[in-house]
Amino acid sequence: MSTTDAVTADDGAADRWAAVRDLPPSAKLVAKVLDYNDTLTQSELAEETLLPPRTVRYALSRLEEEDVVDSRFSFTDARKRLYSLGI
Repeated sequence: MSTTDAVTADDGAADRWAAVRDLPPSAKLVAKVLDYNDTLTQSELAEETLLPPRTVRYALSRLEEEDVVDSRFSFTDARKRLYSLGI
């Protein structure tokens, strides 16, 4: 791999996170936790990030506005939504 290839690969990773760059720190943290985990519920995100549920809700709404996260209803419990990173 040449130096040019390495820089191009780094640019691809940076472009992936471009939509998140200007969001609040809580949204960045939630996005990074979703990056490490495939799919989590809102309560699981609160547990993993140690953020209050209200802050997680706000972070998820900001991430949804930027089309960074995908959400769907849980098949096991329709009251819950499952969130995954969409970038």
